[in-house]
Amino acid sequence: MTRDRQVRVVVADDQEVVRAGFAALLDIQPDLTVVGTAADGAEAVALCREHHPDVVLMDVRMPTMDGIEATRLITTDTTTENPPRILILTTFDLDEHVYDALVAGASGFLLKDVTAERLFDAVRIVASGGALLAPGITRRLISEFARLRPRITSPLLAELTPREIDVLRLMAEGLTNAEIAPRLVVSEETVKTHVSRVLRKLGLRDRVQAVVTAYESGLVTPRSENHTGTR
Repeated sequence: MTRDRQVRVVVADDQEVVRAGFAALLDIQPDLTVVGTAADGAEAVALCREHHPDVVLMDVRMPTMDGIEATRLITTDTTTENPPRILILTTFDLDEHVYDALVAGASGFLLKDVTAERLFDAVRIVASGGALLAPGITRRLISEFARLRPRITSPLLAELTPREIDVLRLMAEGLTNAEIAPRLVVSEETVKTHVSRVLRKLGLRDRVQAVVTAYESGLVTPRSENHTGTR
């Protein structure tokens, strides 16, 4: 995404100082515009239907409607061709509620003590169709909570070719396209094509949902060792 395109953002958090702070930071950037702020999930859903933002910064724990249900409603809204991308705001990196939000369709999450530059980059990444999948945090979160859930087998996995299964497994390990290419002895462009086909066949929006699917279906086995909540 070029800086010429305005990225429209909604900030949803029940703490006024938090949402005002994030909104003020985002508005500093010439390519980022905050089109609304919400104190709960219901307000966030309403703002999305009114303003059609590109990205929503969404807190998880909010009154009236939490961020999980709001994420589900926003990402599955059939009244808009391109629903907003959701970035979850959280205090703890290993948070089961954040995992539920990723399952509901969020494209990643940020800790609330994120630096300004990291915040700006994250918003731009998800607005351009990418997903935040830092191996040290997001994949560990998915692995931790996926192993505690009943296995859900997606019949759509049967539509993937053996090579696409290989790509999905490597995506679930947190590898980028550039890292997957030498593992499979193919070009990065070929990997990109495989990733696009995996997402299309499974009906997924981005890599985060692909990783969740890989773990929840049992295609990738979560690590069994105990984790702490620190990074």
